[in-house]
Amino acid sequence: METLDPDLLKTFLAFVDGGSLARAASAVGRSPSAVTAQMQRLEEIVGEPLLSPQGRGRGLTPAGEDLVGHARRILAVHTEAWLALKGARAGGRVAIGTTQDFADHGLPDLLRAFAGSHPRVRIELRVGRSLELGSALQAGQLDLAITMRHAASPDEAALISEPMLWLCSEKGLATRQEAVPLALLDPYCGFREAALNALDAAGRRYRIAAGSASLAGLRTAVNAGIALTPRTRRFAHSGIVEASPDLDLPPLPMADFAIRLGREAGRPARDLAELLCSGLALPS
Repeated sequence: METLDPDLLKTFLAFVDGGSLARAASAVGRSPSAVTAQMQRLEEIVGEPLLSPQGRGRGLTPAGEDLVGHARRILAVHTEAWLALKGARAGGRVAIGTTQDFADHGLPDLLRAFAGSHPRVRIELRVGRSLELGSALQAGQLDLAITMRHAASPDEAALISEPMLWLCSEKGLATRQEAVPLALLDPYCGFREAALNALDAAGRRYRIAAGSASLAGLRTAVNAGIALTPRTRRFAHSGIVEASPDLDLPPLPMADFAIRLGREAGRPARDLAELLCSGLALPS
C-alpha cells in the first residue's frame, strides 16, 4: 500500500482552499505544471480521479471531496507531532502582530496548538493594521508579524495568497443605488486601492458611503447594508457574505499577505512562523 505524501496533500488542500490550480501553485510556491503533476501523482496513489472539469476550471470529484477531511486530519497529526518534538524544552517570549482578519479567522486555533506544545513560552499578541505592524517589526517590538504585502521584503518567511471578494450584508444593501456604495478603511489600505482601481478600470461609478480606521467599524457599516467592502473570505462571517453576481461588480486581484520574522527572532518565534506558514490556508 502506498502512503499519502504530506507534500501532495498540502498541494491538494491548496487547490481546495484557493479554487484553482493557479492559486494552488502560488500558495505552495511551485509552477502550475508542477502542481498538475503532483495532483496526477496523488490520483495514482488514491486510484481514482480527484479533480474533474467544471466550467473553465476544475472541481472535486466525489473521491476528492472524501479526501479533503482525511488530508486535513493527516496534516494536523503531522503538525502536532512536529510541535511536540520541537517545543517541550523551549522557553522565553514571542511577540506576534497580526491584522484583524487573521486574528478572527485562522490564528486562534494555531496559537492554541503552539501554546499546548510550547508551555513555557509566553505569547504577546498585538492586532493592528499592516503599516503599523511592519513598523513595529522593524523597531524590534515584534518577533513575528502577519501583514498585507505591498512589496517584497527580505524578512518574509512565507506568503499567503487569497482572492479578494466583494462582500455585503446577508440581507443585501439597504437601498439600491446607481453608484456602488463602498465601505473602506482609511488610507493607506491595499484593499481600498484594489477596489478603486478595479471600479475605475471597469468604468463603474462609486461613492465612499462609509469610512473607518478599523475593521470593527467596517463590519458595522457592511452589516447595516450601507455599503459593500472588498476583503478576503476571512471577513465573510457574522452576517457578511459574498455579494451577488447580479451586482455585476468587476473582479478583484489576489490579496497577498506576508509572514515576516524580526531580525532578532529566536527559536520559538521561528517555530511559530513555520506553524503559521503551513496552517493559515483558508479552509474550504
